[in-house]
Amino acid sequence: MDIVKKLNQVLVHEHNNGQKCIMDTEVYKNIAETYTKTEHSIAVLSDMQLNMSYIYSSSAASELGLSFSGCPMVIDSIWEEEILKKIHPDDKLKKYVHELRFFEFSSATDPEKRSELSVLSRIRMKDKNDTYKFIRHRMFYFFSPYNAKLRFALCLYNIDLDQSKLLQSSFLIINSAKGEIIIEDRLNYTNILSKRELEILKYIGDGYTSKEIAGILSISINTVNRHRQNILERLKVKNSVSAFNESLHYYDKI
Repeated sequence: MDIVKKLNQVLVHEHNNGQKCIMDTEVYKNIAETYTKTEHSIAVLSDMQLNMSYIYSSSAASELGLSFSGCPMVIDSIWEEEILKKIHPDDKLKKYVHELRFFEFSSATDPEKRSELSVLSRIRMKDKNDTYKFIRHRMFYFFSPYNAKLRFALCLYNIDLDQSKLLQSSFLIINSAKGEIIIEDRLNYTNILSKRELEILKYIGDGYTSKEIAGILSISINTVNRHRQNILERLKVKNSVSAFNESLHYYDKI
């Protein structure tokens, strides 16, 4: 299953039932703008009810080769494509899965405790010189106090202080009030799968068929199917969907 479609289903489409999340947009726009001014973050405030986003940029944007018109720049989507296309393909897929996990975890948490939770990740993004840098990514959810539905998501992007090549990408769900790591995703399967198998697994996760993957990678469909079978055997799962889910250390299904 395409992870982006799944995210759209749970984040945006849930508001089509007529239940409105009555919240003052200006309050949350001010929060995003404040982070931008005080931390020099790139801040993206996404409105799940209206399927739109406000992007606040700082000098960090120019370091990453990003240029936004207006502050905020308003887009008709919850997906900040200009930023997302800068993220390393492996990290982008893991980011999506982690965000879905965060939504599921937050939704199952006592509404009074949800504000204590956030995402803290280290991901790779291309800078203005087309070189990958580690970026500190944080995400906060704001639920309506009236119907307990998700209304806003705030994503913050900062260039990480530590650019050591020995570091790896990381994906955490934390409780800021307690200073605790709640969930740490173990998303590195490079010691189990080959580079080509990981590549094919990524396309499986994006919803591509074996024929489509063969065309993209310029290999035969038989080669793709052989790799798929190897993936199943190495991860000890019964089908490709399970392999994708297992490799991302996610729940039972996406």
